Amino acid sequence: MVLISPSLLSADFANLEEDINKIEDYADALHLDIMDGSFVPNISFGIPVIKAIRKVSKLPFDVHLMINNPSTYLEAFANAGADWLTVHAESCNHLHRTVHKIKELNCKAGISLNPHTSEEVIKYLIKDLDLVLVMSVNPGFGGQSFINESLEKIKRIKEMADEVNPDLIIAVDGGVNSKTINEVVKAGASLCVAGSAVFGKVNPAEAIKELKTLVK
Repeated sequence: MVLISPSLLSADFANLEEDINKIEDYADALHLDIMDGSFVPNISFGIPVIKAIRKVSKLPFDVHLMINNPSTYLEAFANAGADWLTVHAESCNHLHRTVHKIKELNCKAGISLNPHTSEEVIKYLIKDLDLVLVMSVNPGFGGQSFINESLEKIKRIKEMADEVNPDLIIAVDGGVNSKTINEVVKAGASLCVAGSAVFGKVNPAEAIKELKTLVK
């Protein structure tokens, strides 16, 4: 069964605790997009928000660092409550060092790839990773349409992982909804980040259950 990690970016920021409570017993993790307005053209939230919502949720915090120089902030995010830390291959000059620093902080280590980035950049690191996050939209804003070419990238990553790291979580972020989730999972994804497809619905819990039932 596919794992669902709802993206907090699509929640009601005036009622975060209420929205988190709606999905707490149904989601497999909570996806937290950290944007700096430089690496991506948007600003979201940071460490104080993570600290605050850590008090109201027991879900694994899937923290996606869409920021420049992420290694500078890894310890702070881990201390704030992150369970998984995912950095972008495009933002790290020393990707191997960054991955192992995340592991030293007792967090699951992930690498994210933008739509234009080849999976080849993680070839020699894939055995050390807990998660690869495929961006199926250009990062920075929610509610975008799924880029179909991402399916081939997911398949190639799955082939790479099966050889050296069969337990790797292959996650997909962007445009995942009731129309796209089945193809995404068939391509090899084991975790789907869903924003408006969950928090944009009247009943977010039912939306999560529906997404899972659509996977054949």
